[in-house]
Amino acid sequence: MTPHFIPYLLTMSVVTYLVRAVPFVAFRKKVNNRFFRSFLYYIPYTVLAAMTFPAILYATSSCIPAIAGTAVALVLAYRGRGLVTVSLSACGTALVVEFLRTLIL
Repeated sequence: MTPHFIPYLLTMSVVTYLVRAVPFVAFRKKVNNRFFRSFLYYIPYTVLAAMTFPAILYATSSCIPAIAGTAVALVLAYRGRGLVTVSLSACGTALVVEFLRTLIL
């Protein structure tokens, strides 16, 4: 354990607590602004996409299988398929394309 571990841990704890506590203190009444409410509604989806998309591109040895899997996932999700179907199809597509890529090259 490094000697700076405890200060780092305390700083992380304080920052995490403040991020969660400040909205409860700052917003006591219900938010009525339509723009702000829609902004707050879409934030979790935006953050999830921003964290997931780079991981999708770097999960394989090349971008080609990742892009193929992403394309399949987008098409199936647009057509209203379920989460398990979309994710399994995207993973399967990436696996098949990766296998074919290694056979060809």
